[in-house]
Amino acid sequence: MCFLRRWEGGDPGVSNQKTPTTILLTPDRKFHSFGYAARDFYHDLDTTEAKQWLYFEKFKMKLHTTANLSIDTDLHAANGKKVKALDIFAYALAFFKEQALKELSDQAGGEFQNADVRWVITVPAIWKMPAKQFMREACYKANLVPRDNPEQLIIALEPEAASIYCRKLRLHQMIDLGSRTALNGYSPNENVGAGMTQAKEHVRRNRQSRTFLVENVIGELWSELSEGDRYVVVDCGGGTVDLTVHQIRMPEGHLKELYKASGGPYGSIGIDYEFEKLLCKIFGQDFIDQFKIKRPAAWVDLMIAFESRKRAAAPDRTNPLNINLPFSFIDYYKRFRGHSVEHALRKSNVDFVKWSSQGMLRMSPDAMNALFKPTIDHIIQHLTDLFDRPEVTDIKFLFLVGGFAESPLLQRAVQDMLQGRSRIIIPHDVGLTILKGAVLFGLDPGIIKVRRSPLTYGVGVLNRWVDGKHPSDKLLVKEGTRWCTDVFDTFIAADQSVALGETVKRSYTPAKPSQQVIVIHIYCSEKESVGFITDAGVRKCGSLRLDLSGTEPPPPPPGGGITRREIQTLMQFGDTEIRAMAVDVTTSRSVKASIDFLSQ
Repeated sequence: MCFLRRWEGGDPGVSNQKTPTTILLTPDRKFHSFGYAARDFYHDLDTTEAKQWLYFEKFKMKLHTTANLSIDTDLHAANGKKVKALDIFAYALAFFKEQALKELSDQAGGEFQNADVRWVITVPAIWKMPAKQFMREACYKANLVPRDNPEQLIIALEPEAASIYCRKLRLHQMIDLGSRTALNGYSPNENVGAGMTQAKEHVRRNRQSRTFLVENVIGELWSELSEGDRYVVVDCGGGTVDLTVHQIRMPEGHLKELYKASGGPYGSIGIDYEFEKLLCKIFGQDFIDQFKIKRPAAWVDLMIAFESRKRAAAPDRTNPLNINLPFSFIDYYKRFRGHSVEHALRKSNVDFVKWSSQGMLRMSPDAMNALFKPTIDHIIQHLTDLFDRPEVTDIKFLFLVGGFAESPLLQRAVQDMLQGRSRIIIPHDVGLTILKGAVLFGLDPGIIKVRRSPLTYGVGVLNRWVDGKHPSDKLLVKEGTRWCTDVFDTFIAADQSVALGETVKRSYTPAKPSQQVIVIHIYCSEKESVGFITDAGVRKCGSLRLDLSGTEPPPPPPGGGITRREIQTLMQFGDTEIRAMAVDVTTSRSVKASIDFLSQ
């Protein structure tokens, strides 16, 4: 049983299943509110006062776009001030923890303790290891789980969670875009958005209760799946689009990943960026930059108005879409430029956006569709490339999930691309698919039995020199022996299948018997075959740390000398996070092993 809080607030004309990723800090950097509460409070602040408050929105993508993500990475508030990203994520997670425990306690009729809960945090599948570790660190900082009990927290990959839930779908819980017969009164020959409207109403009625049942049962869709059947999950969120390919293994229904998770920053936020670029083209980049800094709350207002109209975009729409411009935008522009907004529109040569006498931007349907085009083109190109791969053939279903999956424009584009090669299934509660799948994953984390490694991982080692094989610039002569330096010792290759629990074993020896810590640099590459750590595309991505302080060095052998100390290390690559374990071979005692991807 999973408990769903009904969030307060929301946008006029917009139906939301989730609360937005927005957080508000007081001028002295204390947590104030999250979601609609944060946005609405910030919106109601006086213009001068708003400049002192720290407002953050859509900040989750920072973990994907930051090249050298670390514990010290900063986020910029709407007023330009910087705050540590770890603090912002920890504030958000602490808020979720408080809300969830309160909800659980209310429903159970008694106080729920945090120790009673296994927490599941979902992340995009294309996130690199530093971003996943960052989320874990934020959970520790928020006291979601104690550092000495890491198993209380599971990191789930969003398309995997969606995949787990979609297999359980019953006919009344989904829309089949390729079906020739109507589902729930919806015919695919009708406007695509009509089915989603009915689906949203169905979900809305079900959400009048604050609880929903996640049924761990066999749905009608499951009965259509046989041993070896393949399907693709396309998770279209606000920031990213994730694609994963799974194969069913009977009789238990376990899943095998057929191709490494792929995707990119092609979420619906890209449409917001295109709208901002359009505003810059009409009113000038300098004005938009200044307006966002000087009138941050009004900028939020404008983007709320755009969000409502964005969701009304459809392939066959003929009437224009009107977007309210805040009065402060109109007033500030006149003071900034010395002429009116209407004058700017006439001079901009942007023919498909007009000025309405009611104080609105009037966009033609083609103009709105053009804002979607770059983002949708990226998604379709990625899908096309995926379906062209030899591993991705005979795909029975394509599940379209995530908030952006509600877009009729995206649905039509996917239909046109597939041309009937696979059935396109959209769950009714498309925005909650990942949430419900994460609950099922938390109950059975071993359901994904085989994954594909997204990158090639390894370390740099010395190998015996081989004439004719090794390049001369890698030659090292040490105590009369010739060695080749910088050799890439591959732990696992990109796109290699790796079973859950499968380990890679390596042994390391301290340079001195008294050495307390061994630190080994880990390198990675997108290439499947890597020769040297200096090859193009290879980069240092983390470090393996072996803490020997809790173990005693072995005694010297009879007759004197030094006993060679061997630390055997096991690394697991088949889970959503890379894990390490180690043992001192001589004493058989465990050695504390950890992999750090944030301190590069």
